[in-house]
Amino acid sequence: MSSLDGPEHTPVPPPILNPAGGANQVRVRAYNERLVLSLVRLYGTLSKADIARRSGLSAQTVSVIMRVLEKEGLLSRGEPVRGRVGQPSIPMHINPDAVYSFGLKMGRRSADLVLMDFVGRIRMQLHRTYAYPLPDEILAFVTSGIRELEDRLDDKQRSRIAGLGIAAPFELWNWAEEVGAPPGAMEVWRDVDLQADIAARVSHPVFMQNDATSACGAELVFGVGPSYPDFVYFFIGSFIGGGIVLNSAIFSGRTGTAGAIGPLPVRGKNGETMQLLEIASIFVLENMLRERGIDPEPLWYSADGWVDFGEPMEAWIQDSAKALAQAIVAAASIVDFSAAVIDGGFPDWVRSRVVQATIDEAAKLDLQGVVMPEIIEGAVGAQARAIGGASLPIFARYLTDQNVLFKEVDHAERT
Repeated sequence: MSSLDGPEHTPVPPPILNPAGGANQVRVRAYNERLVLSLVRLYGTLSKADIARRSGLSAQTVSVIMRVLEKEGLLSRGEPVRGRVGQPSIPMHINPDAVYSFGLKMGRRSADLVLMDFVGRIRMQLHRTYAYPLPDEILAFVTSGIRELEDRLDDKQRSRIAGLGIAAPFELWNWAEEVGAPPGAMEVWRDVDLQADIAARVSHPVFMQNDATSACGAELVFGVGPSYPDFVYFFIGSFIGGGIVLNSAIFSGRTGTAGAIGPLPVRGKNGETMQLLEIASIFVLENMLRERGIDPEPLWYSADGWVDFGEPMEAWIQDSAKALAQAIVAAASIVDFSAAVIDGGFPDWVRSRVVQATIDEAAKLDLQGVVMPEIIEGAVGAQARAIGGASLPIFARYLTDQNVLFKEVDHAERT
């Protein structure tokens, strides 16, 4: 995709804290501006009265903020809406062209570089495949890719780029054998600070987050998040990963690894104990195709361009579903999740088959004493990781943390 048009998505937040007590007026105003922008982004369009009611800010404060944001081009006016009495209300919406952001999704088989606008639409993107990732190749792809995409923008558009967000798996060296890398080839990643190395080569602020966490955040904000405040999330990529959402916020845990569901123990086909990632990962399907003499390369050309590989794909889906069902039951035994969300780096029709098979397999398990969550499809799709990465600079600079936003709205609506 190379045009400045694309499907609309909403950005994903990293943690941004409410300024501590005693903040000066400049900081308070900055926070209130973030809150107004975040509310308009969340609801699509809001009038001044709507924002005052939902935020708890005074009408006068909201008026001042909206004038500033409109003057800066961050908000745009809609057509006046006339009611039965009084002055017509003027809905305000986010200006998509006010801010742009780069997002890098670095996977174990491919990388994507996207340019995303202020409302989360992917405007342009580049895709690169490889046998396994190496630092020099990734750095070259990012630096040349940013130059290529910036060359397609005019000066005004380039001035509106907020930064680059990276969504990448951690500890790549641990999975060299599974991705077929030569012995020792992935060890180079132990001494690489990808965020710092890229920041030294580009002129934009650089942010970084685990790829599965980025995908989970994307689902939280513009996927099923508004309907399910607590859910366990599974993203099936080269290796399966995931996340946990509690009270409409990503829960990362003490070390930041909460929701890293790949190592979760499950039973294999022969009753042996295996890790979830050894069954429900795309690299497993890749190996199954190769064993049958089928070229697996189409798996990595385009996430939306898969073909039905027949028997090996069906076998992989059924094996993955059995393992996913066990993982969901284990998760539901610990936390009362309202949903288990499954998505991945594949077409929607593959996701639908995986989810339905998982529902069927879960029904066969002993569920006594377990309150099962609803098992549903993710709403974001294959680009969730890239969108999550691209959202990091936007939220860091312009918007509030999702959890803080929901607390503000809930408080305002109850008072």
